[in-house]
Amino acid sequence: MAADRLASTGDGFRPKPPRASAAPACTSIDGDGCRVPAATAAAAPGPAHVSQPTPYDGILLLGFGGPEGQEDVIPFLRNVTAGRGIPDERLEEVAHHYRHFGGVSPINEHNRELKAALDVELAARGIDLPVYWGNRNWMPYVADALQAAHDAGRTRLLAIATSAYSSYSSCRQYREDLADAVEATGLSGLVEIDKVRQFFDHPGFVTPFAEGVAAGLDALHADGFSDDEIEILFSTHSIPNSDADRSGPPERELGTGGAYVAQHTAVAEAIVARLGTDCAWQLVYQSRSGPPQVPWLEPDINDAMAELPARGRSAVLIVPLGFVSDHMEVLWDLDTEAMETAQELGLTAVRTPTPGTHPAYVTGLVDLVVERIEGTDPADRPHETALGPWYDVCRPGCCENKRLGFQPALAGVAP
Repeated sequence: MAADRLASTGDGFRPKPPRASAAPACTSIDGDGCRVPAATAAAAPGPAHVSQPTPYDGILLLGFGGPEGQEDVIPFLRNVTAGRGIPDERLEEVAHHYRHFGGVSPINEHNRELKAALDVELAARGIDLPVYWGNRNWMPYVADALQAAHDAGRTRLLAIATSAYSSYSSCRQYREDLADAVEATGLSGLVEIDKVRQFFDHPGFVTPFAEGVAAGLDALHADGFSDDEIEILFSTHSIPNSDADRSGPPERELGTGGAYVAQHTAVAEAIVARLGTDCAWQLVYQSRSGPPQVPWLEPDINDAMAELPARGRSAVLIVPLGFVSDHMEVLWDLDTEAMETAQELGLTAVRTPTPGTHPAYVTGLVDLVVERIEGTDPADRPHETALGPWYDVCRPGCCENKRLGFQPALAGVAP
């Protein structure tokens, strides 16, 4: 097995599961070849929304993962960049972000806190579903969580990815992780796995941001800034233009930037409309990587800020709209680099919170679980933009990775 598929276990290395062969093309949602692999009976035929009640016996919480010590940083980055042949010398150029914080990414601790909060909320609502947490790039891995669930006799599972929007890395790759985990554990035919819908416009996700924007604007107003002096920067992770254009199902015809840009824009519009603010705002991007000749979504947040003084802005409200918790991209790219840029430009900057374990967010995630347990009709599902409610079962051709093509993935209709 290739060295770039190796992952640290703390006492040596073990291989990450290999990818299976490419998924077959799908020409009809109704045909047997288009059934959703490893899905429950209600989701297997591939409906956009599952309106049939489905009893589950466990929840899989899917995370990105992060290093938890200096010795973990390079092995973790090898996992993140697996298959790209990036030498350790180049990985070390990125590693300094983590080393600045003692080699520890906060993302794992955030997911432990989220898991604990979900356990409490589920118990309070009388829902007997244990939560098993697994990561893409670091321990505990998705395969470890799946194996633990199966060992405990849990075989009908509902997955929640800690990512709200549609794109390859934020949705489809998590579905590929599930396919890899089933293969790695040898549990094909022994477990059923569905996934909740993308929750970008669910009130439980939108509310914490809206509250944060309201509080941030109040703070800037208290400091003497007027609305026409403030610009709201809704920030999310940049991705290659080609991935953005392919995000979401082709049938939606969402145009340049695909579902990824459309969803972020719609949520920002919903927050601004909810608050009734007259402040100018824009969608900006951060954390780009990869070769400079490959176009990524722009403008970068730092470039966007550089243009604000000439437009009469003297304060910025930075809203980490693409992130569910304060992980490394928030701590470094926003709290460190963006704040330094603001200071250099003479801008007063305030950064709003991420959802984290906000009660509305935790309640909203459990609401998504209940939707599937009860088979809630799509017309009765809460959503704050015209794009939702998003799909329970991802549609054919959704979120293709141009470099890798369509790999086997669960919780969606092939390919």
